[in-house]
Amino acid sequence: MKKMRSGRLIIILSLLIFGGVCTGFFALQETRDFRIAKNLDIFFSLFRELNTFYVDEINPDKVIKTSIDDMLKSLDPYTVYYPESEADEFTFMTTGKYGGIGSLVRGGGDYVTISEVYKGFPADLAGIKAGDLLKKVDGVSLKGTSTEKVSDKLKGSAGTDISVTVERNGKDLEYKMKREKIVIPPVPYFGMIDSNTGYIRFTTFTQGCSQDVKNALVALKANNPKQIILDLRSNPGGLLTEAVEIVNFFVGEGNAVVSTKGKVKQFDEEFKTTKAALDDKIPLAILINSGTASAAEIVAGAIQDLDRGIIIGQRSYGKGLVQVTRPLSYNTQLKVTTAKYYIPSGRCVQALDFSHPNADGSVGIIPDSLISEFKTRNGRIVKNGGGITPDVPMLPESLSQVASELYLRYFIFDFATKYYWAHPDIKTPSQFALSDQDYADFRDFLIAKKFDYKTVTEQSLNELISNAKKEKYYALHKDLFNEIEKDITHSLDQDLSIFKPEIKELLEEEIIGRYFYDEGAIAWTIKKDSLINKAIEILNNKDKYSSILNGSTGPQLITQKDTPASNKKKLQNKGVFTASI
Repeated sequence: MKKMRSGRLIIILSLLIFGGVCTGFFALQETRDFRIAKNLDIFFSLFRELNTFYVDEINPDKVIKTSIDDMLKSLDPYTVYYPESEADEFTFMTTGKYGGIGSLVRGGGDYVTISEVYKGFPADLAGIKAGDLLKKVDGVSLKGTSTEKVSDKLKGSAGTDISVTVERNGKDLEYKMKREKIVIPPVPYFGMIDSNTGYIRFTTFTQGCSQDVKNALVALKANNPKQIILDLRSNPGGLLTEAVEIVNFFVGEGNAVVSTKGKVKQFDEEFKTTKAALDDKIPLAILINSGTASAAEIVAGAIQDLDRGIIIGQRSYGKGLVQVTRPLSYNTQLKVTTAKYYIPSGRCVQALDFSHPNADGSVGIIPDSLISEFKTRNGRIVKNGGGITPDVPMLPESLSQVASELYLRYFIFDFATKYYWAHPDIKTPSQFALSDQDYADFRDFLIAKKFDYKTVTEQSLNELISNAKKEKYYALHKDLFNEIEKDITHSLDQDLSIFKPEIKELLEEEIIGRYFYDEGAIAWTIKKDSLINKAIEILNNKDKYSSILNGSTGPQLITQKDTPASNKKKLQNKGVFTASI
């Protein structure tokens, strides 16, 4: 007990001396530094009492981690503590690299399932396929093991041996391989859509990602494109400096891209382009959606503010906060919000006001009274406080409920697995299409699996009937309720017929991914993508393109049928936890 008191005293004195408030402390002045010291002392005392008197043994690592996480959540969702045990996750977040076998797994049963295999990495080269059940790692059963723990078992230092046992079509197969450094490519696809249009799909701002974008752009320019589409949809952002580099590919030297301002002046900085552009004249369209955030918003916002290209899609996420990483003791890390960023017009895109939470702890959007107007280089009006508003807004159309249910409950995935093993080869993504017989087989597959679901309308009626029974109105209107129930009850055959186009597209994309990986699936979706087609239409019309940039054409809202790829991203955010291995 004496030792613990001494430790507490050292902590208090250290804090007081560091803060330079010893005099204030002894004078009992309620300075900010004193309040910090006082509350740390209370926390230390509380933990000591819990550790001594709580009825069960306390895991100090778990309890402290929980308290730190809850404390940081009260600030914003981007300030995060990484203990030593999560060092791999921290490295992956900043670099896109980790040691493993190169696959994505998801839960949902006794064993986790391989949901995707990354081309050219150990799992792929060994012969592991999407749809395989992971049964054992190094001879140890994985039954009942969580997705996260399976991921931890499969990750490790590059060059180390690993044995993986999977179940496929009822048979157990063992694969031996060496782990490698896995690098998720930030540019999973680029190519010429037609003779005039180059296309780059860019998914994350990890360390060095600008070089991948540069390589793609240089390769495309060898084909003499007349216009470029940069697809930033569902790109969650990342490193700010990489965003500056990418803007510099399209904008010449000396242009402001982004500035940061925070409480600590050392983090205030202005970032400008420093080199000649790769091409500062070629017509450019950038695609965004509600999942476009952070550094991706810097690229889209800077291009818009500098009137260098047009922005098409949906309003972006609205993350205008900057984080830096700070090393802590015992190999732990803190990612902490230090500043807000401002794009060339002077606006900040931050949408949520974390500095003024509501009474219940929730966070609201920036109020209209605090939203200001800014101007682009050509004098177009843009606003702060709500992400990047596209020059050509396209309202998304969501998937039907039956298609969502089929995807989220893995019926699309499982049928693709069945199809893959029944059809050893398909020639190219562009030549593939699911036949009417294949779609009929899918219907039979669903019937055999006893697939069923309730529509939102059916669920609402059930709730209405339940309330009517409680209030004793049901008996009075029983015939009416029965008639309504009969009229709105869905039919599987009817739903499969009405929503066949979107269900078929989901099936085709999943199946193509089995043969041609993520790159092939993206290539297949491009020609069906309404945002890409709209971008090509505007880029081909030079007068229209110019009128948007000079402000003579106002925004026109267009309903967009979401592609399977963009819909899948939304559904994945609702689905079972997945992890890279």
